[in-house]
Amino acid sequence: MKENRCCWTRGKVLGGSSVLNTMLYVRGNKRDFDLWHALGNPGWSYEEVLPYFRKSEDQRNPYLARNKRQHATGGLMQVQDVPYLTPLGVSFLQAGEEMGYDIVDVNGEQQTGFAFFQFTMRRGTRCSSSKAFLRPVRNRKNLHVALFAHVTRVIMDAENKRALGVEFIRDGKKHEVYATREVILSAGAIGSPHLLMLSGIGPRENLEQVGIPVVHDLPGVGQNLQDHIAVGGLVFRVDQPISVIMNRLVNLNSAIRYAVTEDGPLTSSIGLEAVGFINTKYANQTDDWPDIEFMLTSASTPSDGGDQIKKAHGLKDEFYDYMFSEINNQDVFGVFPMMLRPKSRGFIRLQSKNPLRYPLLYHNYLTHPDDVGVLREGVKAAIAFGETQAMKRFGARFHSKQVPNCKHLPEFTDEYWDCAIRQYTMTIYHMSGTAKMGQRSDPYAVVDHKLRVHGVKGLRVIDASIMPRITSGNINAPVIMIGEKGADLVKELWLPKGYYSRRGKRERDPVENVTSTDASLTNVTSSDS
Repeated sequence: MKENRCCWTRGKVLGGSSVLNTMLYVRGNKRDFDLWHALGNPGWSYEEVLPYFRKSEDQRNPYLARNKRQHATGGLMQVQDVPYLTPLGVSFLQAGEEMGYDIVDVNGEQQTGFAFFQFTMRRGTRCSSSKAFLRPVRNRKNLHVALFAHVTRVIMDAENKRALGVEFIRDGKKHEVYATREVILSAGAIGSPHLLMLSGIGPRENLEQVGIPVVHDLPGVGQNLQDHIAVGGLVFRVDQPISVIMNRLVNLNSAIRYAVTEDGPLTSSIGLEAVGFINTKYANQTDDWPDIEFMLTSASTPSDGGDQIKKAHGLKDEFYDYMFSEINNQDVFGVFPMMLRPKSRGFIRLQSKNPLRYPLLYHNYLTHPDDVGVLREGVKAAIAFGETQAMKRFGARFHSKQVPNCKHLPEFTDEYWDCAIRQYTMTIYHMSGTAKMGQRSDPYAVVDHKLRVHGVKGLRVIDASIMPRITSGNINAPVIMIGEKGADLVKELWLPKGYYSRRGKRERDPVENVTSTDASLTNVTSSDS
């Protein structure tokens, strides 16, 4: 990859990364949340968080909406199937059945199996968290959104270890805003620990190293960094003109169809059509806790001729040209095996007390040997997927060009795959865990089960950074759930008793005088109109 570094993209915009993600709605596995509870976080078991998934959901697939236990209608976040599928979509599910898996609702009772992806879409267009939750209340008198503002630190009363407000820069000027009750950080798994450390809350050694006075020594800030990674480049060629190729489908007719009928190829999310949650030999076959997610696409790395996907994955020109130039803009499908529960852990450190300098990011991908093994078995399962009769009827064949730096190894051996996955393994942009939720006795816990920062008064973190363990699937839906539950935790403390009588009821009147900082509200470079 370019500069031998991974490309980490963040959403510095209203709605945060939900403005630029692939809109996949995947809640995760029941056991993920039961594990959170078992790690000392009461209130976070699956049965306790399920109402918050339902609270935000407006499920538009009638077959799923009938399941009232798992799904709901009427929430602010609309969820639907993608309006446009290629002929490959149904075949993906048939191939999964050939491999011995059920067709399931992956957000329902059973995760293991294959399904069409569910998307956070509204009438075929993106439904970001800004569109869903912020836009309907934009005219509230007690809501102020500061565009083009960059938060630099939490203002602290160091003697009493209390958060007082936040400092931010806007139009080159420094501003301060104060909260009478508490400050909430929702800047994501990079931004929130960065702000904590800039405010003197974090590992003493790192803070002193860059010259920041220590308000509270909290070693876990920036630790426990987790992310989902997937192997790229598993491309299968087909003989029929059925896949998503950019220069064939992006045209005036597609644009008119998208605008008038709210469907067509422009509603496709980079060709993502189906998902498979499978077990490798490292997973317990009797448990419904798969360890690999197949992201199945009717497109792949070369489907845009090396225009945008290559850039998004950060690939070097010479690597891309060697591997894919001969199949640019040809009909293909892709299988991206994503490891669901990595054991490798990274960390974030300050490189400067200057708040406008990015922190140092150490992902430590594949530093745990078990992660290499799981991904290797996921790749082997992906190759087998392409050999099913459901895919062979399109003439499917693996684009088996050997990866540079691995040519000395016999292709399709375990040794070859162990080498290959270190060449083209990419982030799925699921950074999480850097302000870990846990008990005070846990030396690396940052927040308690009510998301209050340990040892600091008047300060919470409510975003992906609080995950003690990353969920088994794409994390947009769990992060929205964390926001829903976090909102109730705030109301539980500050609203008068009896203000709302049942869980899941959305109140009209928000809590006043709570200052919230997040990537969608303060670290903003463009607005969602």
